[in-house]
Amino acid sequence: MNNKSHFKQYIFTGLLSILPIYATYWIVKQLFLVFSSPGAKLYYLTFGDNTFKYLPEIIGFLLTIISIYIIGRFVTNVLGKSLLNEIEKLVERIPIVSLVYKTVKQITESISSQNNNAFKKVIQLEYPRKGLWTLAMVTGESKDKEGKEYYHLFVPTTPNPTSGYMIYALKSDTTKTELNVEEALKIIISGGMLASTENTLP
Repeated sequence: MNNKSHFKQYIFTGLLSILPIYATYWIVKQLFLVFSSPGAKLYYLTFGDNTFKYLPEIIGFLLTIISIYIIGRFVTNVLGKSLLNEIEKLVERIPIVSLVYKTVKQITESISSQNNNAFKKVIQLEYPRKGLWTLAMVTGESKDKEGKEYYHLFVPTTPNPTSGYMIYALKSDTTKTELNVEEALKIIISGGMLASTENTLP
């Protein structure tokens, strides 16, 4: 192997080593900024600018987490639940805003429900055309007027599984897998590189 090939190999190996670390750093940083922003603004309003770099953001992050905890404790008691119900009634009277609020609330309630099977089953689906197969997450089930059973499916995109398509599919048109959601997401994010060398396609 010549020097040029060695160079390319080491560059590729180094990139693969750094990429997961950088991606983790970037995601954690974005989450930190999202949660620190409200508290940081309060800090700046109270104390003004500060010469210590990131100190307002760190304090802001802690203030935001503490505030979320206090709100969580508050809405679990009788007074908090009553106040939250009144706020919800007010929001539901506002056009467009009520639609957004109801949609987001249904999603969060679906995710938090312990008895919900959403995103806990992975199937294989012949999509977007016959002869091509993709992984999809079951988010719900329903029946039509004739009693035929359907899956509500979320089909994630590669390499970003947070975007995708929602479709209805007959249960009979899908194939079960032994994959859990975490394993399926690894395959999707990697573009199939982490998929098993054996599959269960019909």
